[in-house]
Amino acid sequence: QVQLVESGGGLVQPGGSLSVSCAASGSIFSIKIMGWYRQAPGKQRELVAIIRDGNSTRYADSVKGRFTISRDNAKNIVDLQMSSLKPEDTAVYYCYAIISNRGGYNYQYWGQGTQVTVSS
Repeated sequence: QVQLVESGGGLVQPGGSLSVSCAASGSIFSIKIMGWYRQAPGKQRELVAIIRDGNSTRYADSVKGRFTISRDNAKNIVDLQMSSLKPEDTAVYYCYAIISNRGGYNYQYWGQGTQVTVSS
């Protein structure tokens, strides 16, 4: 089994910065993709940013230029650095990963979520 454990998040004023981190552990052969989704109250879960095993990245248009995703392959950690935060960035942020086992099968995993609130 695989666990994704998130840390970070919290309350920040508009224009401020915050980071969230996610560590994957368990039965991991290789991690294909790690990243972050978010879900605001009353809205669907949406992609924020992902980073592939080749380190290519994809960002939601709404966060481009403000958020940076990075990955430590040795530690199976993905970080999301968020700056110039806006109230509309308020959401529960979920870590996401596609992980392969030794049999070559890919599985999706989700973290438990961490709250990010942008408010004055």
